[in-house]
Amino acid sequence: MVRNYDPDRAVSRETIEQLLDLAIRAPSAGFSQGWHFLVLDTPADRDRFWTITADDGEPDSWLRGMQSAPVLVLALSDRDAYLDRYAEPDKGWTDRDEALWPVPYWDIDTGMASLLIMLGAVDAGLVSCFFGVAAADQDAVKAGFGIPDRLRIVGVVSLGHRAPDRKSPSLKRGRRGLDQVLSYGRMPG
Repeated sequence: MVRNYDPDRAVSRETIEQLLDLAIRAPSAGFSQGWHFLVLDTPADRDRFWTITADDGEPDSWLRGMQSAPVLVLALSDRDAYLDRYAEPDKGWTDRDEALWPVPYWDIDTGMASLLIMLGAVDAGLVSCFFGVAAADQDAVKAGFGIPDRLRIVGVVSLGHRAPDRKSPSLKRGRRGLDQVLSYGRMPG
């Protein structure tokens, strides 16, 4: 999760499409594939995104670093693709009732596809960061980029080449070990 990019080093559309070709290989419930990716790789599109989402006032170091990314990929989920797919005869559900879903797989699957973009970026010699769009900005981003109402913005993957940056203070927390997150057979009481 890199938060500062070299703005003078572009990412080719060929590389972007290779990364998105990885993304569409992510698992999806019922092979619904209810995702869509909106790539913002021109200065005008990226500037419009940051204008819509940035608070008024002087940007902080996080925002300045993120604004230097040459590519933003908006990861969008399509709930209806899943509800429609599971209402088909081979799935056995007779309706499109969202309450049948224990969790919103449309968002989870889109998140997994985003992770494949990020892992592929490492293999391509790039760096990335996954971040969200504030709830208050969602409608404005959708309007600003012609995103249909049926799609939800799950997050954004920034892509580019690493620039010097300070380490996140959060890293001082350390990584939790397997002994803290792994159980076999039964959770400890």
